[in-house]
Amino acid sequence: MNVLTDNFSLYGEGFLGTIRLTVYSSLLALALGVLMAAFRVAPVGALRSVGTVWVTVLRNTPLTLLFFAMLLGLPRFGVALPFELFAVLALGCYTSSFICEAVRSGINTVPVGQGEAARSLGMNFGQTLGAVVLPQAFRTVIPPIGSTLIALAKNSAIAGSFSVTELLSTYKTLNENGYSVLWSFLWIALGYLILTLAISALFHAMERRWGVAR
Repeated sequence: MNVLTDNFSLYGEGFLGTIRLTVYSSLLALALGVLMAAFRVAPVGALRSVGTVWVTVLRNTPLTLLFFAMLLGLPRFGVALPFELFAVLALGCYTSSFICEAVRSGINTVPVGQGEAARSLGMNFGQTLGAVVLPQAFRTVIPPIGSTLIALAKNSAIAGSFSVTELLSTYKTLNENGYSVLWSFLWIALGYLILTLAISALFHAMERRWGVAR
C-alpha cells in the first residue's frame, strides 16, 4: 500500500498519460478506420486497393515494430515530433486497421437495397454511405469497436518503452527506488483495469441505447 501512497503523484501522472494516449489514439483510429472502410467498399478500384493495402500491412505488422518505424524512422526523413505524438500515430494507425474491418463488416450487414434506393434518389456514393449505410452499420459494430479500443488502451503500455509517460513506465522509477515489484505492478494493473472497465461501460451503454435489439 505504501507504494501507492508514497508515489501517488507518479502514478497519477502515468495514469493521465495513458488516458491521453488512449483518447487521442482512439480518435485517430476511428477517423482512419471509417475512412479506410469507405475506401474498401468504394466503387473506385484505386481506393479499394489503398484500403486493402492499409489493412493488410498494418494488421500483419507487430505493433512494437511500428513504434520503431515511427519513432526512429520518421525523424530520418526530417519529421520531428514529440515522442507522445509519435506513439499516438503508431497506436492510431495500427488500431485503425482493425476498426476498418469492424466497420466494413457492419456495412456488409446493411441490405443492398438500401444503397440502391439511395442511388435511385440521386445520391452519390459519399452521400449514400454517410447518410444511409453508416448510420445503420454503426448499430452493429458498437461491440467490436469497443473491444478494439480496450485492446488499444492495453497496447498503449508499449509506449513506455519509448520514453513516453504512461502508466507502465512508472515501474522504472519505482524499481530504482527499491519498491516491491509485486505491489508496483499490482497498482499499475489496477490502473489499466479501471480504464478498460470505463471503456467497457461506455460502449455497453451505447449498445443498450443504439445497438441492434436481440
